[in-house]
Amino acid sequence: MNRNESRVVIMTILYQIFMYQKNGIKYDTDEIIKENLEIDNEFVKEMSKGVLEKKEELFSIANDNLKDWKMDRLGLTDQAILSLGIYELLYTDTPDVVAINEAVELAKKYSDDKVKNMINGVLDKVYHEKIA
Repeated sequence: MNRNESRVVIMTILYQIFMYQKNGIKYDTDEIIKENLEIDNEFVKEMSKGVLEKKEELFSIANDNLKDWKMDRLGLTDQAILSLGIYELLYTDTPDVVAINEAVELAKKYSDDKVKNMINGVLDKVYHEKIA
């Protein structure tokens, strides 16, 4: 599984967990990861768990950079993509341009144009704050 395919799996895992959290459903993170992986994948595990550990901070950063929106107004898929993008931008060795591009590509495939542009804008702002 390449990194692009891994990010789709991560997005799916995050979507599922965000849905469980929103609805107060008990879950086991490791079980959800295992259910979504055909073979063991450290990148998927590390990224999924990293986003979940820093979810509050990631949502706060997103909210600070969203214009006229808040994370809780976005669909769960969009929350997953944006959270993953911010996490990858701030907490991994992935080149910044790759982290942004990968999130935008997910948004192109799984969101509408308006949300894709919003995700791109938020990640661009986060990137500029990071390098400032």
